[in-house]
Amino acid sequence: MKCVFIIISALMCFFTTGVDAFSAPSATHVASSPFTSSFAAAPLHQPTSTTLFGKKEARAAGNERKNRTERVKKPKDDVIEVEGTVIESLPNAMFRCTIDGAPDTQEPVLATISGKIRKNFVKILVGDKVTIELSPYDLTRGRITFRKR
Repeated sequence: MKCVFIIISALMCFFTTGVDAFSAPSATHVASSPFTSSFAAAPLHQPTSTTLFGKKEARAAGNERKNRTERVKKPKDDVIEVEGTVIESLPNAMFRCTIDGAPDTQEPVLATISGKIRKNFVKILVGDKVTIELSPYDLTRGRITFRKR
């Protein structure tokens, strides 16, 4: 008799709660039982495509830039690039250079070493062929940007 009573009570519980209570929760089904947890009743979120703004966009562009192998030199619009030869070495990393193809009457250019050459410890000696950037405001001063081999 007790066995029949237990089976009947189990069947009543099964039919009153519904079969959906024993399946996985869906986005449309909201459990009304006080014994269910709150995260089961929360709607499911679909993944969305994200758009990057600000720093994150710049960082993503930086990661794309790191995968490139060739280096592209940035063109500067306000400088004049010329080839020259070092004729004299002066203190404080200054050099007197003549411009190749210039007339002999033109005075030599006073040039200093650029930051990348200084950073990489490139040695410049008298007689070296170099690339010089001249400022359009003062054509007697320049910056040595490259030493030819």
